[in-house]
Amino acid sequence: MKIHEYQARELLRACQVPVSRGELVQKTADAASIFKALANPSCIAKVQVLTGGRGKAGGVKRVQTAEEAEKFVRRFLGADFSTYQSAGQKNMVRSVLIAEDIPIAKEFYLGVVLDRTVNTPVILFSKQGGIEIEEAAVKSPGSIEKIPFSPDDPPSAEKILSRIRRHFSDSDVPAQIAEIARLLARFFVDKDAAVCEINPLALTPQKKVLALDAKMVFDDNALFRRPEIRALKDPEEEDEREKKAGEFGLSYVSMDGNVGCLVNGAGLAMATMDMIQLAGGKPANFLDVGGGATVAQVREGFKIILQHAGVRSILVNIFGGIMKCDVIAQGVLEASREIRLSLPLVVRLEGTRVEEGRALLKNSDLKIISCQTIREAAAAAVQKAGDHQTSHVHPRR
Repeated sequence: MKIHEYQARELLRACQVPVSRGELVQKTADAASIFKALANPSCIAKVQVLTGGRGKAGGVKRVQTAEEAEKFVRRFLGADFSTYQSAGQKNMVRSVLIAEDIPIAKEFYLGVVLDRTVNTPVILFSKQGGIEIEEAAVKSPGSIEKIPFSPDDPPSAEKILSRIRRHFSDSDVPAQIAEIARLLARFFVDKDAAVCEINPLALTPQKKVLALDAKMVFDDNALFRRPEIRALKDPEEEDEREKKAGEFGLSYVSMDGNVGCLVNGAGLAMATMDMIQLAGGKPANFLDVGGGATVAQVREGFKIILQHAGVRSILVNIFGGIMKCDVIAQGVLEASREIRLSLPLVVRLEGTRVEEGRALLKNSDLKIISCQTIREAAAAAVQKAGDHQTSHVHPRR
């Protein structure tokens, strides 16, 4: 479960992490007075939506006057907003955070995440904070300090300091960062978080370290024992496709690729997405129809996939154990006819009643590419996605 930046900032403040001042604006008429209360002499205005990349999409701006703050709020409140990270999903802006504009001498990155390669939480620290942290992680992975720890024994500030001290020439700044990292790691464990990020963690000219922005994601499976976290959920910000999938008992996660995936079983779905990547493509979604999906669930799964504007082909990969291949095939055929599918469709079936399923596909009047292996199916789906994209690009006049 994701929460808004303003909520994450309040949680940080409650666990004694120093955070810059800020107030939420939900009515344009309040923007000017809030600006005047926080300006020094400017403020930072930020749209509050559950997606990254807001700055690059114009959703974060330094405002110099009360009039500029009011103009920013008027522009975004009630408007749809999307970024390069939102996979085509648009969210209505229902609030804007206006925060004091803190002079910054240096930006850092600090986070706590789950490292699934070693099955432990890990503290991440980098002296290269700000909006380009993703690029820094790719170009200079050695610049990120990784400190794994047991959830039963979160690290002390002294232990963290021993790992990050080498990045600094003085002692005051890393000591502050180490204490904030200790607090963040403890919070991560205590609240069953999956991601806690502070970016930027800022150093002021007075050598004070404080959080200017925060991102938090919590484990859905633990919300039953964290009512105070569950209460922060914003139902208006849920991805409509994920919400719809949940209503039909499907597991769906939107991504930013061009090959739609419909698979049974989480492990097979992950392997399918890996094969798409190896074939040179990018998956547009994770969609697990489960081990006992019905024709209706398959049909709805197709509809959900096609709500993603970036999809250029669909790959159905089914291993029939409890699931029967002929049921999947029938669902694929019914869904394709009902929605008048025009995208290339690649299907790979294996397992229970596979011959019956393949026969249904072969004898249909639809153009379906049937494949025997995952590798073959992924390659075909990626190729067809590229072909479809090329053929539907309008030539310049």
